[in-house]
Amino acid sequence: MSEPATERPPLEGPGCSLHEPFALQVLGDEMEPELPDRCVIIVEPTDRCRDGMFVFVEVEGVRWLRQYRHDADGERLVACNPLYPQIDLKGLEWQVLGVVIQRNIRRRVKHYRYTAEPEADPGGMTDATGSA
Repeated sequence: MSEPATERPPLEGPGCSLHEPFALQVLGDEMEPELPDRCVIIVEPTDRCRDGMFVFVEVEGVRWLRQYRHDADGERLVACNPLYPQIDLKGLEWQVLGVVIQRNIRRRVKHYRYTAEPEADPGGMTDATGSA
C-alpha cells in the first residue's frame, strides 16, 4: 500500500517552473475597468512590489488581485472598482505572490512595465513580509 501524496501549497517548492510567469483569469468586477471580469492576466512571480503595481497577494490566507498602494497613509490594497473597500495591511500577515505584467481582453494585449525605483530610494520596494 502506498502512502498518500502530501499536498504542496501552490507557488512553493523546488521546481524552476515556480519562477516562470503564469496566467490567471480574472473573475469578478473588483478590478474593472483596468482588469475586467474574464480577462486573462500574466503574473510574474516575485515577493516584492512598489506603489501602483497590480499585485497577486495573499492576506491572512486569502488570495487577492489588487493594486498595491504605499504612501503617507500606510500600505493598502485597492480595488479599481470603487464599490469595493480597500484592504489596510497594517497589522496583517501578507505576502506578495506576483505582479501583473500583462492583460489580454479579447485579444487586445496591454503590457505593464513598472519603472525601476532610483537606487537612492530603497524604501520603494516591499518584500513578502510587508516590510522594506
